Amino acid sequence: MEVRFEDAALDQLETDARFDAGLPAPVVRAFRKVMQVIRAAPDERTFYQMKSLRFEKLKGARSGSHSMRLNKQWRLIVRFEGEAPGKVVCVVAVEDYH
Repeated sequence: MEVRFEDAALDQLETDARFDAGLPAPVVRAFRKVMQVIRAAPDERTFYQMKSLRFEKLKGARSGSHSMRLNKQWRLIVRFEGEAPGKVVCVVAVEDYH
C-alpha cells in the first residue's frame, strides 16, 4: 500500500537507522516491522488477518482512525484515505496507551 506520514519525524523514524524520535528501541524496531507489513499489504483486509497486529477501528475523538499494536503498551495510529485500488495509509502517530 502507498504510505503518507502526517509527521515528518515518523517518516524519518522509518528510514533513518540512527533516529529514534525519543521512543524506546523496542518500539522503534516494532514500528519498522509494522511499516514493512503495511507497505507489502495489498489492502487493509491483510491487517485484520494478522491477529498479532490487533488491528481495530477507533471510536470517539479518534473516530475514522485505526490502531495497530506495536507492543503491549504502544500503538500505531493510522487513517485510510481514498478508494481502492489507490487507497493510501496515512500514519498519524505512535502513542502510549497506558
